[in-house]
Amino acid sequence: MKKIVLVIFLALGVHQFSNAQINFGVKAGINYNNNGEDAFKDATNDIAEGASAKTGYHAGVWFRGKLPILGLYLRPEIIYTEVKSEFEVQARTEDYSFKKLDVPVLVGKKLLSFAHVFAGPSFQYILEDQIDFRNLSTDEFNKFTVGLQFGAGVEFDNIGIDVRWERGLTKSEAEFANNTKIDNRVNQLIFGISLKL
Repeated sequence: MKKIVLVIFLALGVHQFSNAQINFGVKAGINYNNNGEDAFKDATNDIAEGASAKTGYHAGVWFRGKLPILGLYLRPEIIYTEVKSEFEVQARTEDYSFKKLDVPVLVGKKLLSFAHVFAGPSFQYILEDQIDFRNLSTDEFNKFTVGLQFGAGVEFDNIGIDVRWERGLTKSEAEFANNTKIDNRVNQLIFGISLKL
């Protein structure tokens, strides 16, 4: 069902772009993430507490075309993202990271001549995950998840800068030994810079 929704959104985007002037470019930036609701949970007695935010990065391509309503535009992106977090287990700090492919499908509106706001769903596919806790790893997460992004930015000539917030909506949780649970839904602040080609 989720894959069908993704295909519908992409098909709508292609249809709109077929009748519009398309801009495209590249983008990259950094993201500050805090996974899940409390990120890491322990069913026994809070052995693992909420993950502290850590810095990750992203890079990819974007496309933008005008929509025939209210001066809106559609901006799908294809982004490679590495997300990092850390958590504490028995007075030790452990690292957790995963790599994913993001496809945000954003609807935006230009304000004045240089600013814009946007929002939309973000479809995500986890490529790889790694947890540094007693050599454990997991394939139990939902590999395909859906999130929500919204934000604002400015553009000067071919350079754009934006900041956005992303929240994972699909529950994706895995359980390790000793009932330690991890929820890998992203909750991140994303800073990006883009170049129109």
